[in-house]
Amino acid sequence: MNAESRRRFLIQSSRLGAAALAPTWLPRRAFANPLGRRIGIQLYMVNIPMQTDPAGTLKKLRQIGFGEVESAGFGKLSAKQFRELLDDAGLACPSAHLQFDINNLGSTFEDAHALGAGYAASGSLPAAASSMRSMSLDEAKRTAALVNRIGEAAKRAGLQYVYHNHDFEFADQGGGAVGYDVLLRESDPELVKFEIDCGWMIFAGHDPIDYFKKYPNRFPMIHVKDFLPAHDKSAMAANAAQMLGAELGHGVVDYKPIFAAAEKTGLQHYFVEQEGPFSRMDQLQAARVDYDYLHSMG
Repeated sequence: MNAESRRRFLIQSSRLGAAALAPTWLPRRAFANPLGRRIGIQLYMVNIPMQTDPAGTLKKLRQIGFGEVESAGFGKLSAKQFRELLDDAGLACPSAHLQFDINNLGSTFEDAHALGAGYAASGSLPAAASSMRSMSLDEAKRTAALVNRIGEAAKRAGLQYVYHNHDFEFADQGGGAVGYDVLLRESDPELVKFEIDCGWMIFAGHDPIDYFKKYPNRFPMIHVKDFLPAHDKSAMAANAAQMLGAELGHGVVDYKPIFAAAEKTGLQHYFVEQEGPFSRMDQLQAARVDYDYLHSMG
């Protein structure tokens, strides 16, 4: 998801109803997964069913085979109430995407602890780029100072802060310089870790493997995301620069070398996340396709 849609999702309360979801998935068999770790999912990917039936959706994700989730807001529930749904579904939540008000971080970190998360991640930061299309080098420096402050506060709260990228951090600022590199160089390696959204990074023309090699142990988590090749974007010709999501294995990203490189540099968790539009199948069906792709890699 893009930064603005993620922010709206985090800020707006969702209506939590009891509508039933179909179909009912069969339990998944326990084969090996990439890196021998449980497959996770970013819950924004299933935001539509989560709005109407969060408890049922979480249970269906567990039935598909997911063992971990990364949260993206709680709707009208509190973090504690949401944790109860996770526990009932048998899902762990090691990472939470949260809102970060630099003047009121206490409640943010309380939510992370309530979920049982060790990572407090920002899906976006309002100060990161004024246009959300291009992060200037000055904006990157200001953002680095901001995330250092957040990271220090998170450490005091017993958490690890993590910055999640989109594509605007990779806009060329001249001579190949990009804001993302400034963020990495000017943020404290102990206080600030990074969650590579592989889809957005590759869409922007950069390779996660290069970053794993150059900055080992800075990337404890990744988003596993694919997108359609350019020739499939005719339906969105008016906005050719927009990323259009694809189920894993049906787009352009080969994740085998990415996982191989990540394994050597400290990857701890990975979460499937798919961009819309979901025109080929609904969100839960896509989640199952994505899970099967990763499961087959084990």
